[in-house]
Amino acid sequence: MGMIETVTKSMIREPARDIKVCKETDVIVVGGGPAGVAAAVASARNGADTVLVERYGHLGGLATGGLVILIMPMSDENGVQQIAGLCDEVIERLDATGSSLHPKKEELGSRDPQIVKYWRFRGTGFFALEGQVTLNALFDPELLKCILNDMVEEANVKLFLHSWGSRCIVDQNSVKGVVFESKSGRQAILGKTLIDATGDGDMYASAGAKFDAETNPTLRSSKLALIFRVGNVDYEKLNKFRESEPNRYAELMTELETLGGFTMYLRSWREDVVWFNNFLPGLHGLKIEDLTWVEVNARKKMLITMDFFKKNIPGFEAAFIIDTASQVGVRATRRLIGEYVVTEEDLQSGKIHADTIAVIPARQWAPYLKSPLVYVPFRCLVPAKVENLLTAGRCFSSDQVANDILAPIQVCMTLGQAAGTAAALAIKNRVPPRNLEVPLLQTHLSAQGVPLPQQLFGQVPKPKKKLIL
Repeated sequence: MGMIETVTKSMIREPARDIKVCKETDVIVVGGGPAGVAAAVASARNGADTVLVERYGHLGGLATGGLVILIMPMSDENGVQQIAGLCDEVIERLDATGSSLHPKKEELGSRDPQIVKYWRFRGTGFFALEGQVTLNALFDPELLKCILNDMVEEANVKLFLHSWGSRCIVDQNSVKGVVFESKSGRQAILGKTLIDATGDGDMYASAGAKFDAETNPTLRSSKLALIFRVGNVDYEKLNKFRESEPNRYAELMTELETLGGFTMYLRSWREDVVWFNNFLPGLHGLKIEDLTWVEVNARKKMLITMDFFKKNIPGFEAAFIIDTASQVGVRATRRLIGEYVVTEEDLQSGKIHADTIAVIPARQWAPYLKSPLVYVPFRCLVPAKVENLLTAGRCFSSDQVANDILAPIQVCMTLGQAAGTAAALAIKNRVPPRNLEVPLLQTHLSAQGVPLPQQLFGQVPKPKKKLIL
């Protein structure tokens, strides 16, 4: 008897089969990018038995495999650090290995011309905004992989690499676990709470949670990318050419664009290594044909770019391609429709929500915002209906503009830390995550070094019952 019953010429029916349960746990995190690692580490450190499932053979997501090697502004316009917690710990661990580049804490907010000039040359444009030093960090993606491994191991998180989460196990509108595929076959993990940190909302989509996958072609986040790194660059020579002959440089970049090459590059944590970012329009990160197109055609464009730079741009004469990203840079796909949808108006107004779990200095990279700070509520991590499920990272509940602005690495890590902490506390207190007392969550996040508005403490409703800390 065959294993597949043919239904129509375009459809097959897969026969029912038993799936082995390989693990039972408290919290399951699917997706090992910045949000997923933060969620798993926070969950485990707060006492929950935690499993992390990641499709690639390394952690870090787009920060490592995608070669997005820049942690964008963590400080506000006054030089006050607003994003800390696990994100700050990662930078400190990078510092210990000599694999990062960022301003010193005492330099934040400085308008000293010499300090500003120093960081404008050594960093990216974000390092010296409006003549002021801000906290950003460039880093070595290979060392970051090692550091994230250490953090996960030290927290006693059970890690499954090379494992693709394929669907949620749902019973009566409540998530009970996840099915994943690997070289060991299809297996299941059962858990009390699942955190979707896939970036694409793969888990909550399979659980039946409502979402929006529309993309606005005018937004940065609607465009895909394949980043690559170039070594043996004479960065000082390159900068001298750009500064001394700006018109000629602009003409050359226009010519390269006409040829189909990439013109956007940034310095890395090393002066002799740059990375080329790019924005490929008209594609969607949930379409396998589009993802394939990027893998093939972005590399063709990379070769055009390198040939042009070596022949025409001083500083690139002896340069060579180090590597291309192991994963396509997908900036936006699904967005959860949660208990609260963060909107562009939230970003413009600077409204402080009673359930704020993250403060984001978004105007540092979105200067048209009226408010310098964005306050992200816990409710945007919670599906409107499905129980025992949270999300973290760029697939959180938001409209297209808010999602476009609040997708960088440092934001994802902050949302991940909140989701992981919430999952662990909800299990301790035997309540679904949506019913967790927010003051308890905020107190724990604050104790973990996450900056939160002080006016929240004492103004939010007191817990309704005795809680387990």
